Amino acid sequence: MSDLSLQQAIDNIYASINNDNEDIDSHIAALKAAMAKEGVKEAVFEPGKLAQNNRQGRKMMQSYFRKKGVAVSFTK
Repeated sequence: MSDLSLQQAIDNIYASINNDNEDIDSHIAALKAAMAKEGVKEAVFEPGKLAQNNRQGRKMMQSYFRKKGVAVSFTK
């Protein structure tokens, strides 16, 4: 696992989502590691940067990430 900062890991998630979820599982694992390293309990995403910025898309993302052990919230 590479040693990414939390912001780098989140940026990689945005890139993966906008690239048809390419390597999303490895990016989620890197995000989880970065969160643990920085002591963060929840990853915060900006809805405007998501490919599917609607309630259904956000809930689907939260559900998938929760299955991988990552809590997700969104900025207003």
